[in-house]
Amino acid sequence: MYALQMQTACQGEGSGEPEDPSSIQQEPTRPATQDCSAYDIVRATQYGALERVTELVEAGANVNQPDSETVTLLHWASINNRKEIVKYLIAKGAIVDAIGGELASTPLHWATRQGHLPTVVLLLRAGADPSLRDSEGFSCIHLAAQFGHTAIVAYLVAKGVNPNMPDRSAMTPLMWSAYKVNSLDPTRLLLTLGASNSLTDNLHGNTALHWAIIAKNNTAISTLVHSGASLDVPNFQNETPQSLLSPHIGAVWLGHKISQEIKEKQGRTRAWCRDKRVRWYCMVSTPFFVFYIIGLVLQSGFDYLAKLGAFLTIYIAVYLANHFLFDERLFHILPMSIYLATKMWIYITWIFWLGVHAAWYLWFMLVVGSVPLWTCFLKSWRGNPGVITATHEDKLNTIIALAESGGFEPQWFCSSCLVRRPMRSKHCSSCDRCVARFDHHCPWVNNCIGANNHKYFLGFLASLLALCIVVLSASVQYWQFECWSNLTNGHSPDNYLVSAATCDAWVAWVSANTALHSFWVGTLLACQCYQIMVLGMTTNERMNAGRYKHFKQGNPFHRGAIQNAADFCGLSFCGVKAKPSSDWLHSFDLKQSIEKLPLLAAKDNYQYV
Repeated sequence: MYALQMQTACQGEGSGEPEDPSSIQQEPTRPATQDCSAYDIVRATQYGALERVTELVEAGANVNQPDSETVTLLHWASINNRKEIVKYLIAKGAIVDAIGGELASTPLHWATRQGHLPTVVLLLRAGADPSLRDSEGFSCIHLAAQFGHTAIVAYLVAKGVNPNMPDRSAMTPLMWSAYKVNSLDPTRLLLTLGASNSLTDNLHGNTALHWAIIAKNNTAISTLVHSGASLDVPNFQNETPQSLLSPHIGAVWLGHKISQEIKEKQGRTRAWCRDKRVRWYCMVSTPFFVFYIIGLVLQSGFDYLAKLGAFLTIYIAVYLANHFLFDERLFHILPMSIYLATKMWIYITWIFWLGVHAAWYLWFMLVVGSVPLWTCFLKSWRGNPGVITATHEDKLNTIIALAESGGFEPQWFCSSCLVRRPMRSKHCSSCDRCVARFDHHCPWVNNCIGANNHKYFLGFLASLLALCIVVLSASVQYWQFECWSNLTNGHSPDNYLVSAATCDAWVAWVSANTALHSFWVGTLLACQCYQIMVLGMTTNERMNAGRYKHFKQGNPFHRGAIQNAADFCGLSFCGVKAKPSSDWLHSFDLKQSIEKLPLLAAKDNYQYV
């Protein structure tokens, strides 16, 4: 096969075009001390011996002379990513669209198969035609899609190649990606760049979704269904994606979420259960009702067994609601709904229970403290965390610029948003967007915490902690008047807790939730302050510092605890002047210089809570 052909060709015994480029194991590498004076020009090209190639060309070798299988030197230089030799051969008049090999393909085809983006860039800039097809009917974008070379797909489309270009049988790049590549990209990338999910091929009448189902490619199936691909398009055998998927509903390889979506589209559930608005309202309202019902059961005069039975009934009801009414795709709203439900019942409890005996200063703190609490909450929830956006034209220009400058890598470019990643930014899978100076995705505010709303998030935590302390203080005053007035001195703390719980179970229930909130809010606030002041890092950076190259030699953002706090707040205090606010949406290097700093050493992991 191809690896064997490469070895024999490198030994000067012949050459042939690869039939399976994915089987190649390693590019032939010439030892630094090896004598290349005996190499013929083909072997010198394969091994990257530029000096020997130059010597032979200057001696009269024809750069366009094909071998016995019509393979040219530019083919061999392209398939082995010998960039300097590619430049030299083109400068010496090599034909960039020379046809050669068993598949009658061009050097651009060969470089594309192997995923050599630098060589693809050189050939395209030299005038190579990406629309040419090989003997199998594939152009370069089809090959890039088949072998999962996302960067090359993006670069070709940015250079003007039609993302819906059909091959000989009208298979589009999206169809090939859905059929051959079991990863998120380049399927998602092609859809973002405008590829159609409704086109069909000429041989079978299949759409991209048909091909994904045939290949059991659950990643592509999910991506296509979420992009709006129809489940009702029949192929030439009158098979629709829906009919192909029906036998596999619930299968492990398909996944639960996509199975649920197929069930909904097939109408296996009642219409009102399939209504997303009904599901949304059910999921949002459930915590409000469950909180009240639990408190009502605790407040009731039932004996312990009856209460246990009531709690079991509540559990079964929530389980059934989860099965019939809840939607896994909407689970991200539950934490914030739980928070809002808790706060609503805290305010109601204050008005009808706690406020009666609360001191005036507690009332003052509650009313005044609620203003920054809700202001910061709304800013954290609905505010823009620092989303990195760009027009379609800017995205294409960014792809071209990064590809041609050698910086087209995951750490530089987001293949989902099609934007260049500034320093400290990150793509959030929950929000499906890139956020500048990303800290984390907070489920309690259902939003990312980034450059623009991080201050508000800290204000929200601080004011929420203060509110919890006020409510707990009012609870103690309430118990002193209502529950502990009959207790005499000398009782153990247990007596006071039991008395508080039995005297008014609803207040005890609300106070227990408030105490729980105080614990996690206080812990989160302490962690945030520690990261900001002591470490000078975000949550994401603290968790992944080992994967960020700019932390290898220390933290470039740490300037001392007080200075870190001043920089974060944008204020000057204690004699420390705050550094001018950094524009993290447009900061691509440490020193704002031409020299770029790679951001990630490994593939990004998007979900943080």
